[in-house]
Amino acid sequence: MDSAKINISSQIGKLELRNPFILASGTLGISGPMLKYIAQEGAGAVITKSFGLNAREGYPGPVMTEVTGGFLNSMGLPNPGAEAMKNEIHEAKKSGMPIIASIFGFNEDEYVQAASYADKANADALELNVSCPHVEQVGVEIGLDPELLKKVTRAVKKSFHGPIIVKLSPNASDIVEIAEAAANGGANALTVTNTMKAMAIDIETRRPILGGKFGGLSGPALKPIALRCVYQIYEKISLPIIGCGGITCCRDVVEFLLAGASAVQIGTAIVSKDIGVFKELAQDLIHYMSKHNHQKLEEIIGTAHV
Repeated sequence: MDSAKINISSQIGKLELRNPFILASGTLGISGPMLKYIAQEGAGAVITKSFGLNAREGYPGPVMTEVTGGFLNSMGLPNPGAEAMKNEIHEAKKSGMPIIASIFGFNEDEYVQAASYADKANADALELNVSCPHVEQVGVEIGLDPELLKKVTRAVKKSFHGPIIVKLSPNASDIVEIAEAAANGGANALTVTNTMKAMAIDIETRRPILGGKFGGLSGPALKPIALRCVYQIYEKISLPIIGCGGITCCRDVVEFLLAGASAVQIGTAIVSKDIGVFKELAQDLIHYMSKHNHQKLEEIIGTAHV
């Protein structure tokens, strides 16, 4: 098949993406110029670093360590606050690509207020980080409580006028139940998944390596778990899914698409492949689709289900 005729654009609710590759939150997304640069270098959309209503320093170092199959990070959600991030989003919007604002809060009201800042900045969509595994009393408690998640999602929709994407936790005992709660709260899409709570210990000092003790596991070791979550949710929930977790090559991308994802987020892969990973994945996906005689992305989404 002529690769020039292949369309890899993706649609997440009303959000139109030129390709299904999205910069994951927490990966180079702290400044407007960097978000703009990554968008111009081939990403279909970019997501800001998660920000809250007020500035936050995060945890003392070390905040990241490499482990077998990926990385652990315990950043502690450092960010300059909603007012400062509003300006960064304004700058990132100059790229012409969709800009997704990621927000967190310690309670419903903080989520609502942070969402209003993203709305004033004209962010194209909002991702609710309700699944950070290494900061107590923020996000993850909401993301593991179906009723609370539904309530927060519903409240945020009143202060943000674009698509609402809820980022789910692989630490949930029943992730389908949590996905249903997000859907019932009015979510327009789901990111599946955030990092898995984990840790590493230095055998010489006999102490946890990370400053925050526990961290979030990302990278290839997370992929089979995230893929399973996407597959399960696709069978029960009629919302677009953004796959996230250990995606480093085209084979990973295709697996997530076959499991039911309409787009994927790229994070850890940037460490090993730099910003060029977006263009590389796009070219490889087009080659795969040409080889298998597919013209549009939707022709393969969810086809691993029988």
